[in-house]
Amino acid sequence: MEKAMFGAGCFWGVEAAFRRVPGVEEVTVGYSGGTTENPTYQDICAHGTGHAEVVLLQFDPGAVGFEQLCEVFFALHDPTQLDRQGPDVGDQYRSAIFTFDEAQLQTAHEVRDRLDSSRRFRDDIVTQIAPAATFWRAEDYHQRYIEKHGGH
Repeated sequence: MEKAMFGAGCFWGVEAAFRRVPGVEEVTVGYSGGTTENPTYQDICAHGTGHAEVVLLQFDPGAVGFEQLCEVFFALHDPTQLDRQGPDVGDQYRSAIFTFDEAQLQTAHEVRDRLDSSRRFRDDIVTQIAPAATFWRAEDYHQRYIEKHGGH
């Protein structure tokens, strides 16, 4: 198993989408990329932590590659919006790929640059790509939220 971590706006829909990808074995929602230790959802919403809402994936690289996961990530949201996704505004909703090794870092840059130069998106991609920091698991009520509550 390998890990991947993505931020693409509100983590509820992102989690549900990645759960449908063959080869993704587990998806956990949480927070990463900031400075506050053990942040709560209320902390994140107050915009002082620097954390993004993220999904942490455990995946089987024999079934799905990191490059494919990056392609899914870019298809799930608008990576040209800075610190927002649709009506959700704030740095916690930023587009981000947090990488666990040099190969992931290089692949994330390659996929982003390829999509940017293809002009698939009308505006420039603003996705943050950075080494993974500590992952803080979100509260239980956020885990599998759409499965529990339906819709989004």
